[in-house]
This record gives sequence, C-alpha cells and structure tokens, in this order.
Amino acid sequence: MGIPHSSRPICSLGPPLVPIASTWATKPNVREINGTSVLITGGGSAIGAGAAKHFVHQGARVTISGRREESLQAVASRLGDNCHVVVGEVASAADRERMVDGAVDHGSKLDALISNAGNMHRNDVVDFYEQQLLDVFNTNVVAGMMLCKQAHDHLVVTHGCIVFVGSVHTQRAFPNVSPYAATKGALEALTGVLAAELGKDNFRVSCVRPGAVLTEINVRAGVTTADEQRERRDGMGSMHALGRIDTVQEIAEAFEYLVRADWSTGNVLTVDGGLGLGVTND
Repeated sequence: MGIPHSSRPICSLGPPLVPIASTWATKPNVREINGTSVLITGGGSAIGAGAAKHFVHQGARVTISGRREESLQAVASRLGDNCHVVVGEVASAADRERMVDGAVDHGSKLDALISNAGNMHRNDVVDFYEQQLLDVFNTNVVAGMMLCKQAHDHLVVTHGCIVFVGSVHTQRAFPNVSPYAATKGALEALTGVLAAELGKDNFRVSCVRPGAVLTEINVRAGVTTADEQRERRDGMGSMHALGRIDTVQEIAEAFEYLVRADWSTGNVLTVDGGLGLGVTND
C-alpha cells in the first residue's frame, strides 16, 4: 500500500537561505585599508618601499624598518607623516621588539605585518659557507617567525594578518641560490602551519610568491650597472609567460588583497607573470 501523499516525509534542506545582500551587509569579509596600521620590514627599497607607498596612498599608517637609515628616511620623506621609520636588523630580537612597538605607537594598533626583509648569497653548493647559510635562514625564516610571535597579541586584538614573501624559486629551479630557495620553501610551508594554529583567534597568515623583480637583493648579487640591470630585466622578462618581469606595484596590490580579505588565510598567492610555469616568451 502506498503512503498517502499528505503523509509522506518531506526532505529537509536545512535552515532557510539568507539572502546574499543581507549577509554582505551584516558581515563584510573585506576590510578597509584606510586607517589601518601596517608594519613592513625591508621597507627602504624595491618591494618594501613600493608597498609602503601603496598603503600610505590608501590611507594606512605605515611603519617601515630596515638596516639603512638613509634609504628608509628617503622613503618616509616622500610619503609624509603617515610613514614612520624604525632602523634595525630583523635578525636582532631587540630590534624586532622595537619594530613592533614602533608600529603600534605610530598606528595606535597593528593590523598587518608584511614580513618582507630578505637576504641572499649567490653561490653554488660547494662554495658557500655554513655561516652564509645560517645568515640567510636567520633573516628570511627565523626573523619572520619571531616577528609573528612578537606581533601576535596585537594582531589578535585587530583580527589582523601577517603576510610572508615567498619566491618563484620554490616552483622553478635556478642554480646558485640553494640557501635562498630553501628559506622561501620554508616560509611557504610555515604559512599553512601558522594559519592552522592561529585561525582560532581570527588571525590570518598568508604569503605572496613574486616572480622576478629587480630589487636590492639582485644588486647585491652582482647586478650593479644600468646596462646589467637592463640586460637582466630583458633576459628575465622572456622567461615569463606574459613576457616581462613583475613591478613592485603589482606585488603591493597582492599584499593589499591579502590584508583586506578577511576570509583568506593559509594560501600562497602567486604573482609571477607565469615565470613559475617554465615557459618562454621570445
């Protein structure tokens, strides 16, 4: 005997759907940059300086740190009162504390830490020294992790974030940069682990993976003259699927996205113009 139509069980589809517009109106997942407090390490040149400019122009109160006071002050003088300088070495525990405290004092809080300071020694594996390896790891990995610890309590209060800087070297092998590539692989792995640990506090951890950008690291590695820089830029550009190297503005925009996106954590955002794909654009 069949069940009368009126007696048949009705499949439950769960709670009523909430209109999307209503959800967005009550719980936005994108925060405003205007009024945020951002600490950028390695802020005196290239990616760090470009990020400082970008965030200040968006209305943030930015603190930049680095070892070379002259470079930092030059950036700050162009950006005005919303850019504060802390001179120090990220490998120093005392200096890291001053960086975080300086950012909190300048911005009255801390919303984002962009761990951008980096170090590179360009040698093949048989020629580099143990101390060079340790120096690169201390600057690129240990300092970033300890800065995260130092800034933790402030970022929990603001439900803020830390953004590490990875590298295309984790996706595509190039010779003579093994310590540097190893540190960037460590940072990308660390991104996921810290995001899993700190998500309970609404504290987000992400990473940007740039392609080739002509930075101070390149200059220290031997690319010194204008002709050498042009040759490197043109040569590296042809290795990108899109035919050119990254700009610091494009990396800064990736930082901004990760700072703004309250529902994004644990991810590595690739911004490399296709360099990691291993194709050429001649």
